[in-house]
Amino acid sequence: MTQSAAQRPDPTVQRKAAIAWGSAQDHAGKVRVEPIPNFDLDRTIFNLLEGKAARYVIKTRIAKEPHWDKPAAQRIQTAYDEARGQHPLPPVDPELIQFMVDECNFDVEHADGSFLDHLYFCFEYGAQHFPEHSALVLLLHSILGTGTNTFAMTADKIPALRERMTAFDWTHIEAFPSVLRLLYDMPLRRELRAKLGRLDAMKSIRFSRVIDNAPIEMSAEDFWIQLNYQLIHLVDFLPVANWSVHANDTAFIVFRDLYDLLGKAGKRMAKIDYTPAAGPRALTRESQSFGGWLTTLIPVTTSEKMAAGSVRRFSERIGHSMDYSIAW
Repeated sequence: MTQSAAQRPDPTVQRKAAIAWGSAQDHAGKVRVEPIPNFDLDRTIFNLLEGKAARYVIKTRIAKEPHWDKPAAQRIQTAYDEARGQHPLPPVDPELIQFMVDECNFDVEHADGSFLDHLYFCFEYGAQHFPEHSALVLLLHSILGTGTNTFAMTADKIPALRERMTAFDWTHIEAFPSVLRLLYDMPLRRELRAKLGRLDAMKSIRFSRVIDNAPIEMSAEDFWIQLNYQLIHLVDFLPVANWSVHANDTAFIVFRDLYDLLGKAGKRMAKIDYTPAAGPRALTRESQSFGGWLTTLIPVTTSEKMAAGSVRRFSERIGHSMDYSIAW
């Protein structure tokens, strides 16, 4: 689908619910979920994913269409309209918007809608529920690359992009794709968990920028802010319903782990209400093929390792180093 970066899209019902209430929710019982027929993975940000098994798994996870019960959808719409009225969105520099229109290519589909739909969701969510820090970071968080080697712009345009924003915004925008990959790879999360008792002693972290492998050094203060931006981003990848069945969705795994980690570290700053799935493993009003059902049986640890291996391979293909180091 073709969209202009200058036009804010209308969010999906699931996104409106998250924005309105500042929460990640399992909407089981309020929505019917059906597979999308003839879904073309090659039109999405996962078009470069290799391996028949990996492509099949991701397709079964994202090729779904929710059909909302009218009362639930209306309640969400009302809450969203109230939220927008009470929390006006911050203005974005017209020159920056023009740069996005003229110099960037966002014409690729996301897990649910377009790439721009996702960016604007994160922007809206951050503006309302992480107001202490710039929402512009979330509007542009993937402009220098996604986790699957999709790039909205080329590296030679970096100077022109950088001059259109503050130093704070640039620090987080250039780091976002790299930190995202480090979160999907497991060593960083493991190290942070192993040192929960001394995280306040962290001084900085070094890693490489995805788009061109340039070195980045980020202060500990900025790093914790960055992880909150990452958590907001992950909200948009959670299953719409039936969390007990879809616990092995990789984005859901990383979200749960990061949410818990930030909470235990006392570093969760963004408002994201979340209640873990409870009750028996069962689907409510969700159609699923036999193959789709089999993918839900993949152990969480196996799914996590598969995702880590995938992101490392994506980085290897473009000469991006996944190495990082923390100064304590």
